[in-house]
Amino acid sequence: MNTIFPLSSEMWQEWTKDETSLSSGPEALPAIEKLFEHGVSDYLSVALWCDYLSFVQEHDQSVRTRSVGGISKARNLFERALVAAGLHVTEGSRIWELYREFEQDVFLTIDETDADLREKQVQRIRNLFHRQLSVPLADLSSTLHTYKAWEAKQGADLDVDSSNLDGLSPHVASSYQKALDMMNARTHLENQISCKVAPESERLQNFMAYLKFEQSLGDPSRIQILYERAITEFPISSELWLDYTHYMDKTLKTSSLVRDIYKRATRNCPWVGDLWVRYLLSLERSRASEEELSAVFEKALQCTFSSFEEYLDVFLTRVDGLRRRLSSLESGPESSDLDYIIIRETFQRASDYLSPHLKNTESLLRMYRYWTRLESTLGKDSAAARGVWESLLKISGSTLEAWQGYIAMEVEMGNINEARSLFKRCYSKRFPGTGSEDICNSWIRFEREYGALEDFDLAVKKVTPRLEELQLFKLQEAKNIGLPADDRDNSSRKNVREKRKPVSNLIEEQSPAKRHKDKAKNVKITYEDGKGQAKDSVKVNNTNPDVDASKPASGSKKENKDVSSGKPKQYNDQCTAFVSNLNLKATYDDLRRFFSDVGGVVAIRILNDKFTGKSRGLAYVDFSDDKHLAAAVAKNKQTLLGKRLSIAKSDPKGRKKGSDSHSVSSRQGEGAEQTTESSKSGAKDSAEGSKEGKGHQGQPSSHQRASNIQLKGKNTFAVPRTVRPLGWVDKDKPISEETDAAEDEIPKSNDEFRKMFIKS
Repeated sequence: MNTIFPLSSEMWQEWTKDETSLSSGPEALPAIEKLFEHGVSDYLSVALWCDYLSFVQEHDQSVRTRSVGGISKARNLFERALVAAGLHVTEGSRIWELYREFEQDVFLTIDETDADLREKQVQRIRNLFHRQLSVPLADLSSTLHTYKAWEAKQGADLDVDSSNLDGLSPHVASSYQKALDMMNARTHLENQISCKVAPESERLQNFMAYLKFEQSLGDPSRIQILYERAITEFPISSELWLDYTHYMDKTLKTSSLVRDIYKRATRNCPWVGDLWVRYLLSLERSRASEEELSAVFEKALQCTFSSFEEYLDVFLTRVDGLRRRLSSLESGPESSDLDYIIIRETFQRASDYLSPHLKNTESLLRMYRYWTRLESTLGKDSAAARGVWESLLKISGSTLEAWQGYIAMEVEMGNINEARSLFKRCYSKRFPGTGSEDICNSWIRFEREYGALEDFDLAVKKVTPRLEELQLFKLQEAKNIGLPADDRDNSSRKNVREKRKPVSNLIEEQSPAKRHKDKAKNVKITYEDGKGQAKDSVKVNNTNPDVDASKPASGSKKENKDVSSGKPKQYNDQCTAFVSNLNLKATYDDLRRFFSDVGGVVAIRILNDKFTGKSRGLAYVDFSDDKHLAAAVAKNKQTLLGKRLSIAKSDPKGRKKGSDSHSVSSRQGEGAEQTTESSKSGAKDSAEGSKEGKGHQGQPSSHQRASNIQLKGKNTFAVPRTVRPLGWVDKDKPISEETDAAEDEIPKSNDEFRKMFIKS
């Protein structure tokens, strides 16, 4: 688990304690020491270092017996601990104390007769005290008191109980005073970062302020210790890791310690592409092998970054390193070809992955431009460079910069004809902004500088119409910008209509069957102009002599406003009669005379065929109120011009969607004749019409209905209404009727069914 994500110091302590309790024999010592090494390398933990030092002194036989090899091993481990955590302001003194205790134990094991060795060991312990007193730690006064007591045992004349520096060497006294001043300057900063109740964001800002303070003093060791303390508190802060690695790159560029820090940073924050880029650069500075560089690069590509630009930076960093190695390579041509193949494969992988996401962007163009330059310079393959540009044009052919880069490469290599052919391919393309004009002008400049007179004339001949077309297009756009939005839409729709093919030509090109089918589907509404002719405008006939035709009535201001403004009137068919089976020669006057006894007629609409203009035998008659409408419906089945009319109330809400009647009635009443009569005469006519309509109203007999039905063909099958399903018995009827029903269940032929249907 620790290989994927680093464990906390507390988890490492628990793990090492469990392993120590389970297996503490000599054979388990290397595995547990390796476990401690992993733990102290992840995060800075003084407690884990103390456990590590105690474990080695207790379980390592050579260290426990104070052999020469064991003492050397322990001292090396203590020095590593001091470098890693000895400068920790609040907890570093614990490691110093363990180190002194170990050296004092070594002093006790020295033979009393060996005065030189004992004196050497005493001086070693004294140096440890002097080193600790020069470091700004939290308990400097306690360390000074312990040092005085130890020196007194060695025979020095010192006042142990006092806190003054009398009796100490000037060097020790000055170092102690300097460390004490440094500690006093950091006390308030230590209090801020040690406040556990503060929010994490505030604590992180306190750490950053502390780091700025240490960086102003310029002590790299103390700055690194403080960074490690901050990382322990905020292990997944990308801002902190970026700042830490940037500082280490600036101070320790080629150190292996920097590589270890980058390894931890990319493991804690693998989603930050900048960390992987810096990691690759750090490996290149430290002369890492190709295998290690390739492994880190592949691991970076497996991470999930926040943007595709970060993936591009990783790819380009890898290519940069390969290019630098190839440029400085002094081996044979076989190795050079192998290295450049790696560059080409890296570019190809980047293109396959990033092209769909970075289409028509400057970043993708920059990568392709870099690729083509390396193909022509390092790869020495101009055909491959052209292939790279052609692949880019397939992806971003509408980008002006792609064409310009391709042309610039051909001009740089001296391929004038190839550059000219590129101009011919792209001068007529549409580029955003002023790109179209720029490419045309670039072609003219190119021919002026590199081409012959014939080439220049040809370029001018091709470019001039194109520039004029672009100028007209700009003028049209400028004109549309000054117009309102509705006018711009109408202008664009007008241009589209002008490009359409005329309808008459389309009809002529259709087959006769297709034209007949379209005529049946399309319906055109025409309106009366008083002479039975179709008319496009709306005519209003005011039959009330008391009303001035030039002044609209107060109740119909909106309606007359629509008529005067040329807007077609909308009909909702709420008080409308639908007339069918109308004589094709019937006119508006015929219908008005037919409904004159009813009265209340407001408008008449005869439905005509869209193409022929002839009547379809259908009409809508609008009435002023429901009373007149009811009287008109009562005239159903009456005859007009030799045709028996079918009159019914129009029901727009009840009609099926897509039917002809619905499509016609929902149209705008363009050209409908509207007749307004006085309410008094309308009521009188309505009463008379209703009485007369009742006299003429009559329903046809069942025999007459049956006579209109025609059955054709031998296989025509009609089921009479009297036939019941087989086995059906009506329990409510007498037995005699059930017997008749049983007779009806006898199978019958088609002729018998026809006779039964006609009789009914």
